[in-house]
This record gives sequence, C-alpha cells and structure tokens, in this order.
Amino acid sequence: MNAIKYYIPMFLLFLACSSNQPTEQLESKKETNLEMISLSEEQLKNMELSLVKAKADQLKEVVKVNGLIDVPPQNLVSISMPMGGYLKNTKLLPGMHVNKGEVIALMEDAAYIDLQQDFLMAQTRLQMLKQEYERQTQLNQSKASSDKVFQQAKEAYESGQIAYKSLSEKLQLIGLNPAKVSSQSISRSIPIYAPINGFVSKVHVNIGKYVNPTDVLFELVNPDDIHLSLHIFEKDMEQVYLGMQVSAYTNAHPQRKYPCEVILIGKDIGSDRSVNIHCHFEEYDKLLVPGTYMNAELYGRPRKAYTLPSDAIIHAGNKHYVFIARGNNTFEKLEVNIGSSTNNNTELLSTEKLALAELNFVHVGAYQLWMKLNNVAEED
Repeated sequence: MNAIKYYIPMFLLFLACSSNQPTEQLESKKETNLEMISLSEEQLKNMELSLVKAKADQLKEVVKVNGLIDVPPQNLVSISMPMGGYLKNTKLLPGMHVNKGEVIALMEDAAYIDLQQDFLMAQTRLQMLKQEYERQTQLNQSKASSDKVFQQAKEAYESGQIAYKSLSEKLQLIGLNPAKVSSQSISRSIPIYAPINGFVSKVHVNIGKYVNPTDVLFELVNPDDIHLSLHIFEKDMEQVYLGMQVSAYTNAHPQRKYPCEVILIGKDIGSDRSVNIHCHFEEYDKLLVPGTYMNAELYGRPRKAYTLPSDAIIHAGNKHYVFIARGNNTFEKLEVNIGSSTNNNTELLSTEKLALAELNFVHVGAYQLWMKLNNVAEED
C-alpha cells in the first residue's frame, strides 16, 4: 500500500514533465522563426527582392517649428493727423504700393486755417519787433534812449521769435512747409505724405470721417526688412545657431518654400518654455504680409551617418526592423534604432550588432518578408 502511494506522485510528476517539454520546444522554435526566414527559389523569384547597402551620408538635423511674418518697429509706420480733422480724400487700399513723399490723403479742418493765420501774423509782428529792436539798439548805444526801453524792445523781439518758431514747428507737424505759407496760399486742406516706400497694410478711415489726433488713419509696411519670427522650444535650443538655414512655408501652399537664415536668437525663455528667433528671407515675396502664419524647418550642421531607403525599414508600433541577407536564401530580422529622415532616406543609429557598411539590407520586398514571417509565426 505504501509503495502505491509512493509511485502515484512520481507518475504525476513524470506526466507534468512530459507535457512541458513539447511546449518549451515549441516556444523556442517560434522565437527562432520570428527572427529568421528561408525562402525557396520559387518564392524568392516571385517576391523579386532587391538588396541595398547602408549609404554613408551627410545628414542635417531638422527641427520643425512655426511662427509669424513680422517687421521691425522702424519698418511699420502708423499714419495719423496731429491736429485731427476730416478725411477729404484718399485712394489707398490694403496692398497698394506707395512711394516716399507721395500724397496719400487730404485732410481739411478750420483749425488749419487758424494755424496758418496765426503763423503769418506772428511772422509780420516779428519783422516789426526786429526793426524796433535794431532801432533801440542804436539809440541805446548813443545814449539817446534809456536802458529800460532797450530791454523792453529786446524782450518783445525775443518773445516774437519764440511765437514764430513755435507756430513754424506746428505747421511742419501737420506737413506744411513754413517757407511756402503766404497770405495767398492759406488753405483749409492739408496733404498727408507717405513717410516711407512700402505697402499699405491697413486702412482705418473712410472719406468724411473726423479723426482725433490719436487716431491711426493708415498703416504702411516697408518690406525691405521683413523677417520671420519663430518660436523654438528650450529642448531644441542647442541645435540653433546664427546663420542656420531655414525653409519656411505657409499652410495654404506647403510646396512653395522660402529660404531664410537665422540672424537673431532671443535670450529670454517664455512661459511656454520657448525662445523667439528671427530669420531673414533671401528674397522678398509680396504675398508675405505681417501676421501671416508660417511653418518652418531648421537645418542643423551636417554630420556623418549611415542611411537606408525609408521603405527598407519596417515600423511596428514604437519599434523599427530591417531584414539582412544571410546567404542561402535566408534573411534575418533585426530591430534597429533610427534617427532623422530626409529625402526618403532614414538614418540608422550605430549598434553593436550591425557592421552597417558591410551588410546587405532588403530594400524592395521588405514588407513582404515581414508579412510572410508573421504568417509563419502564426502557423507555428
């Protein structure tokens, strides 16, 4: 009876070991099949595989960012009328080109008449005060008049000079040349001249509207110094340098590239952990107006790398695989790490398993091998 009790556990243990052995062999076989696949001559002919070697290449790291078209403050001009008034005439429309010194609008107001009148009266009075001052100077030198009378004439003349100069500056402030103002030229209308060469970006008024001295009538842009303002995150700052090449494009026309160059790197990190950088366009396009949203690619310094055609690499989730020809119609699947991709080529990062320059990688047919390998694994 004791012998029976002894043999029963031994028998059960034997059965357990016997049932585990095929499972272990199957798992080992399945793992092997996941890494290697052999093809018959007929299969190889039907799949039409092609092999390629890793190419020693010069790569540039690409950083993708976005930003806006901008101009420096000195190239963006807001036009206003310091004395206010009514807009009598203008032909400006957004997008129109204007030349420096060109009349872009005509303003009118009764205050302009009063200013010209005050200036001419101050001019006439100054001439009289000057003559009196010169006469009193001569009389005082000969002691024919008292010092008090001379001082009064001098004070009146200096006050007249101040009034004349003040009114002269006011005329220039509204765009009138004091030397050309006369009793015959008094006008209720004042022209506004373009202060720069450029384009009209905004028109804020219409004919007949009264504008205050603080109101902006028009905004002009000088495109000579138009630039691209980009925001680059802190983690990418190490790759940015002055003179760095940039390719910018709009959402509407992504195929149209605008070459740029980094000319200024900000020193202040914003709340979103980004830094502002400024880029100059190699060639100005009138379609690039301030405020236009732009995408951009920044190209880092060239570095040596080995690359494969991008379609020779299989992407499975977060992992990447290649197939290597091992001879006798056998191919091995290997996991690899990849870097940046440019011009349909993808960088293979250095690994201990791969002597990149010596291996033959499957190019055309890599995906077919992948599918066939998965099918074999499922059958096993």
